[in-house]
Amino acid sequence: MKTTILISALLATLSLGACDRPAVVTVPATPVAVPVPVPGPAGATGATGGTGATGSQGTEGDTGATGKSGTGTTVIVTPPASAPAN
Repeated sequence: MKTTILISALLATLSLGACDRPAVVTVPATPVAVPVPVPGPAGATGATGGTGATGSQGTEGDTGATGKSGTGTTVIVTPPASAPAN
């Protein structure tokens, strides 16, 4: 019984040790220095354009008809309260 446990522990240790793979180490590439372009001097200011003509005022629309006044009672029905969530 003792030898069976010892042999199974030894086999378990060896089989688990065989699964261990070393991590792959990737070395980052050395960065290449890229020269930053330097902006040149500012150019001349462009010519300003003329302002366009102002449009004419539109005509005013007709006034709508007045609705008839209501008669009777207004009834507002509210929906039932929802059950609380558990």
